[in-house]
Amino acid sequence: MSNSKTAFLTGASSGIGLALAPELAARGYDLVLAARRSDSLEQVKRGIAERYRQRRVDVRALDVTRYDDVQSAIAASAAEHGGLDLVIANAGIGSTNPVGHGNFAADRAVIETNVLGAMATIDAAVALFRQQNRGQIVVISSVAAFRGLPGAASYSASKAAIAVYADAVRGELHGTPIRVTTLFPGYIDTPINQDMKSRPFLVSADKGARIIADLIQRGVQTSTVPVYPWNIVGSLLRVLPTGLLAKSAKGAMPGG
Repeated sequence: MSNSKTAFLTGASSGIGLALAPELAARGYDLVLAARRSDSLEQVKRGIAERYRQRRVDVRALDVTRYDDVQSAIAASAAEHGGLDLVIANAGIGSTNPVGHGNFAADRAVIETNVLGAMATIDAAVALFRQQNRGQIVVISSVAAFRGLPGAASYSASKAAIAVYADAVRGELHGTPIRVTTLFPGYIDTPINQDMKSRPFLVSADKGARIIADLIQRGVQTSTVPVYPWNIVGSLLRVLPTGLLAKSAKGAMPGG
């Protein structure tokens, strides 16, 4: 049994998860990396093993929309590692389909992954952490949660929904040793937004991962990523007139 801290990370084969995995390894975490593509996970594992030989890295092929599988994966990983310290609900997909154009199947997939898949991950983590009487859950939302962005309606809705769900979970766990951290990334340079014409306040994936890891270690309840300027921009988004929002935000999909 390892004496290291262990993190379970969904969506680990691309985007924020791909950058965050080695950052966590550098900070002393053993890792359980989960994603749908096992071949990509094996590449991630090899890269981390070469750089951080003292870290244990396990991989699990996991589709978070197979909700029972999420429960089993987290329980089995905890048994294999003697418990988990950190579960990060990061798996997510994007959609830039305008409403009413015959693309509802894509919107449904966004909700199934970003909301129900994340809820399944959080639910399994809470069950485990109540048994352990310790642990930290990290929920990756997006600044898109602050306002419904034209052209990214389902994505915005999914990120708002999971943030509100996490807020309720935080209330349920208040007074326990279990922490819930909700993070709202802005534009992190990852494939989910690389086709966007405008990506204001863009930061690299590596820098985004460092900021996220810092916030996790601090145990914050909520934060934008980076903190500035998105803490201010997020507040402005909520009150921006619809006409201005329509001109400036169509197709925008921050996050990673």
